[in-house]
Amino acid sequence: MLWETIKLALQSILRNPMRSFLTVLGVVIGVAAVIAMVTVGNGSSTQVTADVESLGANLLMLQPGQDRMGPGSDDGGAARPFDLSDIDTILKQVNSISVAVPTGSQSVVAILDGDNYQTSVTGTQNGYFDATDWPLTAGRIFSTAEEKGKAVCIIGETVREELMGRANPIGQKIRIENFNCTVIGLLEAKGANTFGQDQDDIVVMPFRTFARRIAGSNDVPSITLSVRDGYSTDRASDDLTALMREVRRIDAGEDDDFSIRDTEQLANMLRSITSVLTGLLSAVAAVSLLVGGIGIMNIMLVSVTERTREIGIRMAVGAQASQVLMQFLVESIVLSALGGLLGIGLGLAMGAVGAKMLNVPFIPDPGIIALAFGFSAAVGVVFGYFPARRAAKLNPIEALRH
Repeated sequence: MLWETIKLALQSILRNPMRSFLTVLGVVIGVAAVIAMVTVGNGSSTQVTADVESLGANLLMLQPGQDRMGPGSDDGGAARPFDLSDIDTILKQVNSISVAVPTGSQSVVAILDGDNYQTSVTGTQNGYFDATDWPLTAGRIFSTAEEKGKAVCIIGETVREELMGRANPIGQKIRIENFNCTVIGLLEAKGANTFGQDQDDIVVMPFRTFARRIAGSNDVPSITLSVRDGYSTDRASDDLTALMREVRRIDAGEDDDFSIRDTEQLANMLRSITSVLTGLLSAVAAVSLLVGGIGIMNIMLVSVTERTREIGIRMAVGAQASQVLMQFLVESIVLSALGGLLGIGLGLAMGAVGAKMLNVPFIPDPGIIALAFGFSAAVGVVFGYFPARRAAKLNPIEALRH
């Protein structure tokens, strides 16, 4: 009996294919938009996690000055900078920290055989490669003698391609500012981060070389730290804060003149923002489902009016009111279900295109797909009941006269 009702519903829908398609278009758009938004949102969250992990596991950044937002709030220039002795103190007194290295960066022009390239040079120590989990694909890290101030450097993949193409960079001398620097290593390619910044556009050299030849000062602009396995970043931040307040002689009640950035907290914040935006966009897209449901109800009411005589004949030959109600209700459900299936296909295609354009992984969510389809079917039930009930209540005699 149910199968016969479904066949009748399909025959009625295919009788006016264009009208049926336009009727379910709202449902198609709503389901597709929700699936596409959630798919792209999942990919973005996964990409954020991968980008933060590429910075290094359990990574902390210690900087002078308060990390405040807004114009005029950066007091990093007024706060007393760190020095190399602070790093020794941290490694001796904070058990939760396994690596602590100075880090300073500055934009420079690198020159090789007449080719100029604007890049970023970072002065640090060997522990930086462990803290940031950044291995080399060729060459080696700094020797103990080189860390004392030799003119050597390790370059990123982008710098190699811009200055040397695909040639072996090891042993080549590039000019940085007013001195020649011998390339001793090539970093593994990381690509762009969440903010679109090319992580491979970098030249790394010993901190003492950077301080003497580029920065012109032994001040440490920031300290990169790695938290020891078995300790949480929150515990390490608390230990580090207590030590720095003591070292920098900050009295109780006074604000810190330094800030600690936790990459895990940054990742959680970015994931939270992505989730909120995805939820808001999905909620807006879901409104299309309601609009589509209203469209289905409108067309079903028109269909009841057009088929009044057909309803009267069916009831005159013995069809019960419940059977008529079921017929029109099934038609509405089939319409919305077809719209849901088309919306799933369109949504996955839109999600794949969006993921490719944004350069994030394509990660469809089976739960959201099932929920969107179920919601589209529910739209057919809710908005199809009133027209079906109206058809079932028709007087057979009056219907035959129509």
